[in-house]
Amino acid sequence: MFLDPVWLLLLLLVAALAVVYAGLQLRRTRFVARFSNVDLLGSVAPRRPGWRRHLTFGLLLVSLAVLSVGVAKPSRAVKVPRENATVMLDIDVSLSMKATDVLPSRFQVAKTAGKQFADVLPAKINLGLVSFARSASVVVAPTVNREQVKKGVDSLQLQNYTAIGEAIFGSLQAIDVYTKTTTAKGSKPPPRRIVLLSDGTSTVGRSVTDAIAAAKKDNVQVSTIAFGTPNGTVTDRGQTVLVPADNATLARIARETGGSFHTAASEQELRDVYSDIGSQIGYTTEKRDISWSFLLTGVLFLFAAGGTAMLWSGRLV
Repeated sequence: MFLDPVWLLLLLLVAALAVVYAGLQLRRTRFVARFSNVDLLGSVAPRRPGWRRHLTFGLLLVSLAVLSVGVAKPSRAVKVPRENATVMLDIDVSLSMKATDVLPSRFQVAKTAGKQFADVLPAKINLGLVSFARSASVVVAPTVNREQVKKGVDSLQLQNYTAIGEAIFGSLQAIDVYTKTTTAKGSKPPPRRIVLLSDGTSTVGRSVTDAIAAAKKDNVQVSTIAFGTPNGTVTDRGQTVLVPADNATLARIARETGGSFHTAASEQELRDVYSDIGSQIGYTTEKRDISWSFLLTGVLFLFAAGGTAMLWSGRLV
């Protein structure tokens, strides 16, 4: 990509010089062919090793071409940490998280990976923590203090039911409160995201549909993680109950809010998912001007052209 591409038109002039040079060389060849006394021509015409002359001009053309590209300001995409953003990490603490299809248990793995996620995000991003079961609870308000978030994760306890909608509403409220207290009036708020992990189906609280509408209204993307295997089970009152994640609902939340949907059926997969989401949320892509490298290369070729001209003919032209 180029920041000032109009300067690439200079390449047309470089191409024109190449055509003119080629034409002159062809004309010179024809002149030599028409000269009847070749020995006399050799005595009156200066001896110039052809390949050396061509090399010098070739270096000059390369120099002009590279310099033309340089003044057009070529750029490349660079990932840089966000200077400011607010992220809420929502972790399901329903009893289905006791399932041991992911060893030692879904709950323990989720807590370990959640703390890893806190370390993945750039230091200047504000991270909050929400737990949800029967209802949602803001365990840690958005903060740059990662140790506070990790302690919050360690304090999580399992409870009954699953309220995915309430988790989103709770996160939106925490984000809103934090944004109002830290953003100057009239200023554009920083990017805001929710990362929600669940292993089951929403059973209580406000509907997921209403939560999606609220997130879209506040322009907050929700990335979701369906955690666990389809064959995970827990024991309830002596009965073995299958507890698969509701992939369809979680995928819908992500799709309709502009987030990303992920599945994780092992500890390593969950770590990878959190790392991927952290990279998406924590970094942005910027264009960096790299014209200096082209300009430097062009100047080096220019010196090379001048050097060969001085070495082989004792003059620059």
